[in-house]
Amino acid sequence: MTDKQTKIYVAGHRGMVGSAIVKQLTAAGFNNLVVRTHAELNLTDQQAVRDFMRHEKPEQVILAAAKVGGIHANNIYPAEFIYENLMIEANIIHQAWKTGCQRLLFLGSSCIYPKLAEQPMQESALLTSPLEATNEPYAIAKIAGIKLCESYNRQYGTDYRSVMPTNLYGQNDNFHLENSHVIPAMIRKFHDAKTSQSPTATLWGTGTAMREFLHVDDMAAASLHVLGLSQESYGTITEPMLSHLNVGSGVDVTIKELAETIQQVVGYEGEIIWDTTKPDGTPRKLMNINKIKALGWQPRINLHDGLTNTYEWFLENQKAFKAQ
Repeated sequence: MTDKQTKIYVAGHRGMVGSAIVKQLTAAGFNNLVVRTHAELNLTDQQAVRDFMRHEKPEQVILAAAKVGGIHANNIYPAEFIYENLMIEANIIHQAWKTGCQRLLFLGSSCIYPKLAEQPMQESALLTSPLEATNEPYAIAKIAGIKLCESYNRQYGTDYRSVMPTNLYGQNDNFHLENSHVIPAMIRKFHDAKTSQSPTATLWGTGTAMREFLHVDDMAAASLHVLGLSQESYGTITEPMLSHLNVGSGVDVTIKELAETIQQVVGYEGEIIWDTTKPDGTPRKLMNINKIKALGWQPRINLHDGLTNTYEWFLENQKAFKAQ
């Protein structure tokens, strides 16, 4: 993207990824960004989205809005996760086409892949076997988003692209103790245990599951890199019905290793207790990122530095989390 006047609508600009994307676009000199808060625009409301898109007519759309949460939230609220995400995607993608937006970037999730997919997971693993049960509704919605983009491309000649991030973390994450993902949940638990001088901190599962993590600033950079590629470049590495790209760090760690690293970053000196009655989720999730690397992007922030940055941000903003 070279025209700084390009009108870009960033859906989900207050979320972790959306806010990082807006920050990077602004730093790069883009000054025609369109954003709306949830209070200003309910993306599950078809008529509201139709009216908004007809009025604004963005030239490009970055679809980073989603209802997200960890294992616990996905187990407790499956209906909300599938309904809200399907509605958000369908409304925005359809109205983008209706109002003449030629280029759109849809952000999905690594949970689209089968529970027992061969590791590291390649894009071609999509729809080859059953999903992880704990987040199947969310995964189904994200798969639908990919297929919406592909279907509009095939039928209407649009240039709608999809990126599938691994587990993300960083500034503006959700640090709710029950509804957050693994890294913010651990940061919060270790910080609270340190503050209260608790001798132990209890974490879910066995600690043996393996996960890959990517700092949100790396994800934002990857998103803008993919959005800015020429249609020809994007087409050299994708297919019309296999068009999504994995985005990750390319390395994974056990949850136990992650916990010990966060414990060190936070400075908590107590004992970790593993509650093995709680689920581990998928045994391993590592992305094959060869395709996006071939297109000129690679991650830059290592896990320890990223966690340190995230904890510093948490400390600066922790008053907002005390009521949660």
